[in-house]
Amino acid sequence: MSNHIIDLQGIDKSFGDTRVLENFSLYIRENEFITLLGPSGCGKTTILRIIGGFEQPDAGKVLYKGADIASVPPNKRNFNTVFQKYSLFPHMNIFENVAFGLRIKKMPEVEIRKKVSRALEIVNLPGFEERYPDSLSGGQQQRVAIARAIVCEPEVLLFDEPLGALDLKLRQGMQHELKKLREALGITFVYVTHDQEEALTMSDTIVVMSNGEIQQIGTPVDIYNEPKNRFVARFIGESNIVEGVMHEDFHVRFAEHEFTCVDGGFEKEEKVDVVIRPEDIKIVPKGEGMLSGVVKSVYFKGVHYEMQVQTGETDWMVQSTLMEEAGKEVGISIFPNDIHIMKKTRV
Repeated sequence: MSNHIIDLQGIDKSFGDTRVLENFSLYIRENEFITLLGPSGCGKTTILRIIGGFEQPDAGKVLYKGADIASVPPNKRNFNTVFQKYSLFPHMNIFENVAFGLRIKKMPEVEIRKKVSRALEIVNLPGFEERYPDSLSGGQQQRVAIARAIVCEPEVLLFDEPLGALDLKLRQGMQHELKKLREALGITFVYVTHDQEEALTMSDTIVVMSNGEIQQIGTPVDIYNEPKNRFVARFIGESNIVEGVMHEDFHVRFAEHEFTCVDGGFEKEEKVDVVIRPEDIKIVPKGEGMLSGVVKSVYFKGVHYEMQVQTGETDWMVQSTLMEEAGKEVGISIFPNDIHIMKKTRV
């Protein structure tokens, strides 16, 4: 039996003459933390709004546990949405903000107090009931918005770039809190962001999007280590991407040198794109390694140094905790497991 809670099948959506989605399909599993990741305008928020019922697809089906809900209004779906703008009621205290949806449902007062108290405990805000939104930090306000969303016990929680308004430290803290929250609640999270760090930190599954199309679906580790094309490799983390030729399986030539790799399944002499992450390039003494070059620049990034090393006509970004002086002649080593081969694409 399928464990899909949401199935999008053949979704089309246009705004005026602009086609945003065409024949878009995606399934979401129960209790999954799935992130739609991509640049502005790629269609990820449109998908979230279609799931939530705030937009109607021009064509296609939105299935919830097998039933088509494309025409069901948002308030009739067992989903809740957390937006980037918290939209808290400034004239209501925190208790009433969280209780708002329960009062709409005309729930008994005893039950309301029990549920609000539990929701505030889950988001680590017990004792905040009598305070008002303007007395809270941005992170605390976001947690109130989450408490308001979970208090009605939805089966699916939708997040539309909810951490975008927070500063870096708060954002990083909330990433870990959201991941723990999903594990505690055991419900499905559908999260939209353009921030790769958020996606890698929190998600079970990442859907990388560009121009209304899915570029790759996978776990954070798979997306980072095995990008399917140039777009994914450039969008997720830093990458060195160079052109190469696969002479045969496990043997590739790039940067005017022959390398052993771990990839196969290519045609002989097929032109490919070669991806090597900056942290996987090792700087070694001059005369050692596969390539020889010169350190052109050095930048301190806090946890590591970022260096540009030129070998022949190729510039490499190298990240290391060990610094080499600009102008120094060095060698470069790249191990087979750190070379990732991709088929050429137009993306």
